[in-house]
Amino acid sequence: MGDNAPKLGVRDLDKTQSTTAATNWRANGSDEQNQGRSRPRTYPYFKYLPYKTEDEKEALANLETCLSNLFVAVSAGDFSPGVVHWTREIRGWLTLKFDMPRDIRIKLVHLYYGLSLAPGLDNSLCERFASMFMYLTKRKHYLRPGKDLILDWRPLYRVLKVFVLPSEFGPASQTSSKRNVRTYTKMCTFAQIYFDPLEIPAILEEFLPYFSTSISESAFVVTGLLNLFLPTSSPPEDRKDIYPQQYFPTFFHLWSLVSRSRHMDVHFIDIFSRTARDMLQSPHVEFSPFGIFTEEQSELVFTAILRILELPVGQSVSSYTNIVDLHAGLAMLLERDGRKHPIAHQIARWIVMSLSPSCAQPIRSILSCLEDLINGIETFFHPSNQGHWTKTLSQFVYYLADFFVMRWNRERSGEMDVPPERRLTEDVRRRFVLCLREVVFMGIFAKSGTAINFSLSTLQCLAYLEPNLILPGALQRIYPAMQGLVEVHRTNSAIRALQVLTRLLARNFGFRCHITSLLGLALPGIDPNDLEKTIHTLSFIQTVAYNIPFHDLSKEPGSSNEAADVTLAMGWISNEVERFDREGPMIQVDYEKELSVEDENRILVASTADLNEFIISLLGRVFTLLKNLPDASRVRSGSPEENVVNTLPATFTPLLASLSPELYDVALNKIAHFVTTNTINQARDAVAFLCNALVKVNPEKALQRLLPELIACIREEIIENGAGSTRTIGSDILPRDHALVWHISMLSMCVVHVGGAVMAWEDELFDIAHFMQEKCQGIPTIHISNFIHHLLLNLTATYSLDLKNYEPQVFKSGVTAQEWGKYTDAKDMTIAWYKPGEAEIRFAIRLFKDQIGGATNSLKGLISEAPNITRDGTGKAWSDELSRNLVLIRLILSGISVLWDPRHWEVMRDSYASENSSDPSVISVDSVESMDTSEDGSDSEEPNLGDKEDDVKPQFRYNTGYPLERGSDEYREIHRLREATGEVLHSVHEYLIAHQEDDVQCFNSLYTAYRSWFVDLGIERSAHILDRVSRLLRADAHPYKFSGLRKDYPRPILVRRANLYHLQRLRYCSTPRPLSELEKRLLLDLAHSSVSAYTEIRRTAQGASEYAVKTVTGARPLIIPPLLKTLEEAIPAHDYPRIKGGMFSLLFGSLAKTIHRDWRFAPRLIKAFIEITTVDKPSIQKLASNATWSVMDMGRPLERMVILDEELSKSLVTYLDQATLPAVKESIVSKSKSIQIRRNKVESAKFKLSEELVLIARNSHWKKATRAATLLVNIGYRFDRIASTELTDLVTRGSVDPHPQLRVLYQGSLVGLFSMMDARATCDHDYKRFLLLDEQWPDKVIIPVNANEDPQWTDKFLESFSKPEAKYYVDTDFQGWLVWKKTLTAFTPNAPRIQYDNAESAIRSQIGSHIDRKWMKSLFDYLKQEPRDSTADRFRMGNSMMLSCIFDLAFDNVTEITFDDIKELTKEVFDDGSDKHQHRATSEILAGLLNTAYERSPDIRDSIWKFAMPIVLGIFKDGLTPENSGYWNSFVHYLLQNRDPRRVWPLIDWLSSFRLDVGSNAAFKESSKIHLLNQAIVEGGWHFQLDKEIVDDFLAHIDHPYKGVREAMGVCLAYIFRTRHHESYPDIETLMKAQREASSIGTRPYQPTEDYTNMMERLLNQLEVWRKERTPGQQTPSSYTQGSKTILIWLEAQLCSYECVQLIKFFPGMLTEQLLHMMDIKEDPELQGLAYHVFKQVPNVPQRAGEDKEFIKTLIRIGRTSTSWHQRMRVLINIQVVYHRRMFLLSREQQLELFDCVSRMLSDPQLEVRLGAGTTLSGMIKCSPIDLRDKKILELKSELTDLLRKNPVLKRKDFSERSSTPNTEQTRISLVRHSAVLGLGALIQAFPYTSPPPDWLPETLATLAVKAAGDPGVVGKGAKTILADFKKLRQDTWHVDVKAFEPEQLEDLEGVLWKSYFA
Repeated sequence: MGDNAPKLGVRDLDKTQSTTAATNWRANGSDEQNQGRSRPRTYPYFKYLPYKTEDEKEALANLETCLSNLFVAVSAGDFSPGVVHWTREIRGWLTLKFDMPRDIRIKLVHLYYGLSLAPGLDNSLCERFASMFMYLTKRKHYLRPGKDLILDWRPLYRVLKVFVLPSEFGPASQTSSKRNVRTYTKMCTFAQIYFDPLEIPAILEEFLPYFSTSISESAFVVTGLLNLFLPTSSPPEDRKDIYPQQYFPTFFHLWSLVSRSRHMDVHFIDIFSRTARDMLQSPHVEFSPFGIFTEEQSELVFTAILRILELPVGQSVSSYTNIVDLHAGLAMLLERDGRKHPIAHQIARWIVMSLSPSCAQPIRSILSCLEDLINGIETFFHPSNQGHWTKTLSQFVYYLADFFVMRWNRERSGEMDVPPERRLTEDVRRRFVLCLREVVFMGIFAKSGTAINFSLSTLQCLAYLEPNLILPGALQRIYPAMQGLVEVHRTNSAIRALQVLTRLLARNFGFRCHITSLLGLALPGIDPNDLEKTIHTLSFIQTVAYNIPFHDLSKEPGSSNEAADVTLAMGWISNEVERFDREGPMIQVDYEKELSVEDENRILVASTADLNEFIISLLGRVFTLLKNLPDASRVRSGSPEENVVNTLPATFTPLLASLSPELYDVALNKIAHFVTTNTINQARDAVAFLCNALVKVNPEKALQRLLPELIACIREEIIENGAGSTRTIGSDILPRDHALVWHISMLSMCVVHVGGAVMAWEDELFDIAHFMQEKCQGIPTIHISNFIHHLLLNLTATYSLDLKNYEPQVFKSGVTAQEWGKYTDAKDMTIAWYKPGEAEIRFAIRLFKDQIGGATNSLKGLISEAPNITRDGTGKAWSDELSRNLVLIRLILSGISVLWDPRHWEVMRDSYASENSSDPSVISVDSVESMDTSEDGSDSEEPNLGDKEDDVKPQFRYNTGYPLERGSDEYREIHRLREATGEVLHSVHEYLIAHQEDDVQCFNSLYTAYRSWFVDLGIERSAHILDRVSRLLRADAHPYKFSGLRKDYPRPILVRRANLYHLQRLRYCSTPRPLSELEKRLLLDLAHSSVSAYTEIRRTAQGASEYAVKTVTGARPLIIPPLLKTLEEAIPAHDYPRIKGGMFSLLFGSLAKTIHRDWRFAPRLIKAFIEITTVDKPSIQKLASNATWSVMDMGRPLERMVILDEELSKSLVTYLDQATLPAVKESIVSKSKSIQIRRNKVESAKFKLSEELVLIARNSHWKKATRAATLLVNIGYRFDRIASTELTDLVTRGSVDPHPQLRVLYQGSLVGLFSMMDARATCDHDYKRFLLLDEQWPDKVIIPVNANEDPQWTDKFLESFSKPEAKYYVDTDFQGWLVWKKTLTAFTPNAPRIQYDNAESAIRSQIGSHIDRKWMKSLFDYLKQEPRDSTADRFRMGNSMMLSCIFDLAFDNVTEITFDDIKELTKEVFDDGSDKHQHRATSEILAGLLNTAYERSPDIRDSIWKFAMPIVLGIFKDGLTPENSGYWNSFVHYLLQNRDPRRVWPLIDWLSSFRLDVGSNAAFKESSKIHLLNQAIVEGGWHFQLDKEIVDDFLAHIDHPYKGVREAMGVCLAYIFRTRHHESYPDIETLMKAQREASSIGTRPYQPTEDYTNMMERLLNQLEVWRKERTPGQQTPSSYTQGSKTILIWLEAQLCSYECVQLIKFFPGMLTEQLLHMMDIKEDPELQGLAYHVFKQVPNVPQRAGEDKEFIKTLIRIGRTSTSWHQRMRVLINIQVVYHRRMFLLSREQQLELFDCVSRMLSDPQLEVRLGAGTTLSGMIKCSPIDLRDKKILELKSELTDLLRKNPVLKRKDFSERSSTPNTEQTRISLVRHSAVLGLGALIQAFPYTSPPPDWLPETLATLAVKAAGDPGVVGKGAKTILADFKKLRQDTWHVDVKAFEPEQLEDLEGVLWKSYFA
């Protein structure tokens, strides 16, 4: 293939035929392969439709046609519109619920996977194909991973690698990097499960060598890639080398390398979570009580979970530091969307997928860890303890329950093939539910709406799993709330809880008897004063109606019950409520054991006897609500009033449908009476919906009751009261018209979607419609038109009429208790449909003709010469009448939309054409030619610049139950009437344009009628009916969704799904049609008004136009020319409204895409867009700015070559008819040729336009030139020709343009031009290599690595960086840091130059011809200008990059300017260096110059350094100031970033030779040099090997007198030691083996070396010496204070980073004590603050289990023995943090030691320490394991109570002498008693929200009240405070908690304080 032909050209089809024709799936596919799903469909969509549907054979034939055409399009390179169109067809075919054979799906997945990643394909097309790939793979039951489909991960990785590892690529990667990375990360989510687990070694070999923490971005990148790509599917049984535990230790090791990072925690938990899910079903992978993980691994993960939750603990700081995650850099591109993939989801999945029956045993397991976790964080769930953690915690618990339900259901249905020994058991289920029960009951009363939603869903899941454990506790809390015994906010939550539990209550024996009682209690919730509660109550009633029949069971046919005694049910309910109240929240009820079936049935039957009263009361409350409903502020405002109106029909539709006939009659009479005797304007819509629900249930009976009265009332209002007789001004209804509008609205909703029952009222309805149209005007006419619209919809549409909860036979045999909570099988239903018959169609056509005739005649009269209403220009009567008729036309057109045939154009074609298109499954030669999407399929004519995406494509027609016989007289008549209506609309448009151009009202009505005329064919698209119905169905079905269950919905919802499917078929068949002459005129009308001078008219016309162009093919090219012409004329005239209209129409709608592809119009639009800059109107310029990117995109080159594996498209050749293969081959050749011709013509047009833009940019005002220059790069730069001579000249000269904005644009373009040339040269000028990123740099070499054979390989490698000589340069940091690959990518020092071809050399010479001394001086002068924007006052890397390119030309002798000139000009720029802008310019120039030196010969390189270095060193020595130091830091960064330090050795050598000058008083100069050195160390990373002497120098001056120097030293030391660590394993196998052998969590990283340990010990010893030398209370600085500050800054930087674990060894020794000593230096607040901050960071350092043993002993020792009470108190802070955040890692022995320490500290002599110990003890009790907690509570309670008892307060007579000063014994007793009070208070405060309180707690409170509350001083005050806080925290639950106390205990608590807290 040549460069000018797409890669996908003509295949060798003869060869293809011989090798693949026999694999036709219809003939040879196995049954399994032909089966589209591994799980059968739950819902038989085709079975329930009321008309005959196509059989499977026809559907598959249509699919085969799609595949055949897809093959042709792919083979010919016709990606857009060809492949795009057939992709859309296949997707549409799938949405119709046809089952695609599995082998076809596999081929399509491979094809779209390849297309979405194909190099050279347009980015927008890649996204489309990626979307199709994800659509095909979104469900696992279509394609089973490993069995059906395996994908190659490498192509997807290659695309992502460009984004996240750019150092691996050159300038050619800039093309790929313009793709949307989010598309590909999302693709990974879908593709990952299909990656082959056998590829794990290859993936690790590829990814792990990039891991490095020296520059940590690569570590984040590797982890992100592992998360996206690592296959987690089950490996083969015989491949134990890829079992998870083979690589998990390595993963844990990598995790520990970058600790204190939230990103890392999220990534690794996600990996482990998916692995746990996928390995659950692998019987050969070892499974323990911790799943596939070890106990050690699981404890680390649970510790990470605690970190992620970020719960506050005392005075602790976060476990994370932003410093670490800020270095993630490009790895952020690999992050999953946290909203779609919340971390709580991954955590819950990991836990649930690791559960097994062994978790039910009393051993340590993942379930016991979960229990400890929930127990430890339980208090954070309480509503009173809300914070940033609330949402995450509620999410976490919800996902836990949801995953458990999913796994439980799928294991039992067989969908999850889990080995029997791993399946969840009832014991595990019960323990799991008990674990979550209490926190969920807290969560449902949360203050956060989000938390409540999650908690309610969790409650539903738990009740589903264990109803006997959840429902009693729920009812115990719900009954008091419903009875108004607790706070109001709890009532709302209780009603919402009932809503989610109703289904489970109805299904569970005994509990269902509560439902009717709860219904009665819920009625007061319908309250006009509390609309939120009203909505929840109505939703609850709706749920009940879906789940139970509202039938008096004693009166049902076949019932053996006599008249039910309602008192039986009432008595039983009363007893149960008392029982709930008595036994409290922990109640457990098992009705199956307590009640016999007969007793339960009697109670249930009795409970239904009062339903009649309930219905009456409910309606009464609803009527009261409606009467008091405030008027909604505006439509669709989301106001509570609007929500109530929307909720009422959703409630009453199922409620009325579930009523027994007797109850229905009651409801009918009540509602009918209310409707006919009230007029409530603000409740009109709500009552109308109510009427609709009433009529739908029993149309005959309801219409008989309602219609006569409504029709009579309407006539009476019109005739007797004169309603609707006058024109209305404004939108408010006249008081006289209220009753009329009310009754019309009721009538309107009574006749829509109620079926054929209206035929009994045909004449009455026809007459009243005619009568109202004749007599009324004003606003009532809109409602009359709506009534006709509804009546037509009802008559002509096909829809379901079935609203019942049960099948008809159930009602025949009688509804019994068995139907409560019972759902109909989705596969076994009989649905009642309404299908219009002949009589209904005749009535509809009769009504339509009458109404449309009257409206069109009225319109003709109004626009005639002598209208019956005068159009005098003053009144609005004429406009109102015209608008009224237009609204009527719009509504009746959409009302009868089902009768408008989308295929009308086909029917009217001649019979020959009809015969040819009769069988879409056969692909003929003619049809192949017709599929050519070029402008003309023949070879004789050249295709023009447009494409024909709008052309008619083969469209598959499926039966939708069209009610008319196509071609019949009625059919022809109604379509003739539609054409006539269109003609009238066009006439109205012309009249308004001529006479009423400013009549906004008429134009708006006209264009909304246009919209309906265009789009409402086959389905009422203008009303978005499909979206509305599907949205409502989703909302109603949501409460019934349970993970793992399939469509377990109430029957009405299942019926509605069938109705929705019918609408989907209608929408599918409502496809674009050919353009008729009338439609052309109407479209041009819309185009004309889209640029109207009036804003409202423009907007309406543009909206209608957007709809219209989507319904007819060829519409867009028709209306673009007049719009363009108007825009072009309006710009010079400065006609602002029309300019805006043109811009909105052409640039911000669907026309923009057409213009983008059609270069007949694009040049005109681009030139007009540039001319818009001359328009001086801010709003227009803002529009232009927003459209700039869209216009720039038009200049993007077309696909010149697309690289795609031909085998992917060849797999589709089997679906071609073998007889047509020669014709297909010819068609592909023809199509490919025409595409290429079109591409060449378009590219020529773009080139021509670029030449015009160059002239505009060169000769125009700067604003205009700026816009032209902005567009030029995309249009003018091409790989083949690079750039034109004119463009090159423009860009080069423009780079020194006086205008700064233009100059920046041109300089960027110039850099782009150089990049393009370098990309071409490195790809050997081959476009294919360019697309494949196959670059070859002359200096690039591959060095073999001998790390295995040579143990000193790494040492030698690092040693080489300490010397200037280099055999090769290693620019990347990651190579060898973690593990060595077999080869090393490096660059030779003196490599040959890049070889440019003639084209590139010519461009370079042309650029060079402009670069003379004058040009360069201008550029340099501009560089040192003061920037206008302060944000631009920085080192600008773009300038240095451009200068590097220019200097490169100079050294190649292509320019007039010489190096000597550059040197002189540079010195002129710097001058005396007194101005910061001189420094900025000089730093940019020298950076560009030194950057050029890298690739130059040694002599040129030396000369450059010889010139630049003296200047740089002079500045570094004496020229740095606070103003300019930032420029020079960036200068060092620019030179060293991603480069071998040896490349800039002179600079590195000088910086590393820096030594502190103690005698210097220039603190800033010293610190600035350290900052520069630090920058070099940061950029060099572990390659920087000159650190030893620097460290020695810093440590020798650790007590430097200047703060700035100390801070710089501290930070620099931290960076030095951060970059010293490296692992450098010889290969992956050695790395993984070392980790496995070390432990299940790998080796401990960052172990301190002997030198580091000695250094730290020397430092700490020196500090101790200085501390002792310092005089206590010394105010002046000392060596101790200054040295301490340096060390603290160093420690702070190190503790906030991942290498903090390096310091673990020093925590137990002097480090902790020194920190405490520093905090005691009151004379130096800065030192105290630093020390305190560092001290709080210490417990956040991640230590492995057992590593903290000595550290904890140190804390305990200090807490017990320190002589400073401040130290003892501060130690408590860290004890609490360590105990909470390491709860899973502490041994039982350590926990007991900490308990013992804190308990003893309760009796500390210092009050503050005792108070701190009490608080700490309380927190430790909260988060202790349950068994330890219970044991310690009993021990402490007994011990502390004994202390109070054995140490009573001394009485007066016991005092040895009267004195105001307490004696020793008094003090001792007071201290002992205070410690006892604080200890008992800690026990109480550990359970602030537990309701009811634990058994031991009431006695403890009573002990405090009796024995301590009366004590004087802090003892008594402390006791009273504890008692008061206990009551205050339990306001919501006190009615429950008080029952835990004995009467005597309550008496003891009375009167403890002045006010009784326990009354």
